[in-house]
Amino acid sequence: MHRYLAVAALACTMLNAGSAVQADLKLSLRSRVETTKESGRFHTVTRNATWTANETAIIVCDMWDLHHCLNATKRGAELAPRMDELLKKARSQGTLIIHAPSSCTEFYKDSAARKRAQATPRSKNLPDDIASWCRHIPSEEQGEYPIDQSDGGEDDDLDEHAEWAKRLAAMGRNPKAPWTRQTSLLTIDEEKDFISDNGEEIWSILETHRRQNVILLGVHTNMCVLGRPFGLRQMAKNGKNVVLCRDLTDTMYNPKMKPFVSHFTGTDLIVEHIEKWVCPTITSDQILEGKPLRFEHDTRPRLVIVTAEREYKTEETLPPFALKHLGNSFQVSFVFADADERNTLPGVVAALDDADVLLVSVRRRVLPAAQMAAIRRHVEAGKPIVGIRTANHAFSLRGKPIPDGLVDWESWDSEIIGGNYSNHHGDGPKVKVTVHGESAKHPILAGVDTDKLAGAGSLYVVSPLKKSATALLTGAIPGKDSEPIAWVNETSHGNRVFYTSLGHVGDFEQPAFNRLLSNAIHWAAGLPAEK
Repeated sequence: MHRYLAVAALACTMLNAGSAVQADLKLSLRSRVETTKESGRFHTVTRNATWTANETAIIVCDMWDLHHCLNATKRGAELAPRMDELLKKARSQGTLIIHAPSSCTEFYKDSAARKRAQATPRSKNLPDDIASWCRHIPSEEQGEYPIDQSDGGEDDDLDEHAEWAKRLAAMGRNPKAPWTRQTSLLTIDEEKDFISDNGEEIWSILETHRRQNVILLGVHTNMCVLGRPFGLRQMAKNGKNVVLCRDLTDTMYNPKMKPFVSHFTGTDLIVEHIEKWVCPTITSDQILEGKPLRFEHDTRPRLVIVTAEREYKTEETLPPFALKHLGNSFQVSFVFADADERNTLPGVVAALDDADVLLVSVRRRVLPAAQMAAIRRHVEAGKPIVGIRTANHAFSLRGKPIPDGLVDWESWDSEIIGGNYSNHHGDGPKVKVTVHGESAKHPILAGVDTDKLAGAGSLYVVSPLKKSATALLTGAIPGKDSEPIAWVNETSHGNRVFYTSLGHVGDFEQPAFNRLLSNAIHWAAGLPAEK
């Protein structure tokens, strides 16, 4: 009899857990929407949502005490303090907290939080496979999985990894699976929280407490956070309003595997994949004050690439260029032109809010005032700018009337780029490229084989450059005056600017041009060129 009374008491506690306070969570849900069907390019869009806290649950996925990967263990320790702060705030508002340290629930067999989960009545609407891993959902078949994690994703130095395995063995842990509990850096409220790694239990908890909204955080996004029975895929396909907290997660990705980018870029690629095909994401600052968490060793400048031109297909050439040449050094995001409305750049305001470097490949667009203001804020903050090909006439309609509600920037070329674009010579012979004057030692030209570089597009007429500009490369075609085709400029705001009139599709086929542009972006950001 006493045993049944105890279960009943647990059930009563369970039904009331987390319901004392009602609050609204003001969230900005980020997702990716294809610019046009089957284009392979996506606008980054956000929409505001208000979730009532007592209709919301947070699932903490596999925040173990130790991991077989030393770097993963260190990154988990970085995540935990911010994560604990978020859990405390959310709990106080009435959000239900489920701790899900997979394969470690035996450690908590005497915990009230564990018993509360076990006492939850099984839901009558259990999805058929909610107890199983989910390795993909149909929507993901529309895209290509972005990283190769077939090696398990460990990114440790090999010697450090071997030493770490010895240390784990000396602790009496299995070096291949050393976790025994959730990290002690996360607080478990025994009176309110739940502990479970069982898909049926967790689904039943959500249903019993009428939690339609679910926030996932923890590790590792490309494995457990996506695939566990309580993970993003299962929640999404079974009808929950689920989001990933993208700054409170990590991946298992080794930069020695494709696409050969930094560990942190690997995480970005997985987040992008999730936003395209699985569910939206949020950041912790939407619940807490302050800024989103960023790992200590993630020092990548944030590069925003804006492409809006129909002549040179930079919307097709720049993404693979960025992945191959910038994926180790930069956090790269793209803003593409709207397919239906010429004079708007969806997502540009949010993208530029925290951008460190702006790359412009735009031709004769005028913008809504808020979008142009975001570009001006970047400029007026003295931040670096890189322009290619049509960027010197990016925001000019060449004297044509400006539609109501839109804004131009006629002085962009002279004021920011440092040039004097007036026209271009017609298509014809390739542009012969030579180093201008004494510029051969400039770091942007390091490793650039100018003997193998030729302009595939028409030669732009840009002379004379502003006094603040320094020419690096000159282009020439038969019978015409030579013109600067690559230069640097420093604006009155102190911006470090690089511009080149190269950028034709054929230019991207040349290793020398790719090296030139990569060097220029690194230089603009104050970074050494990649070897």
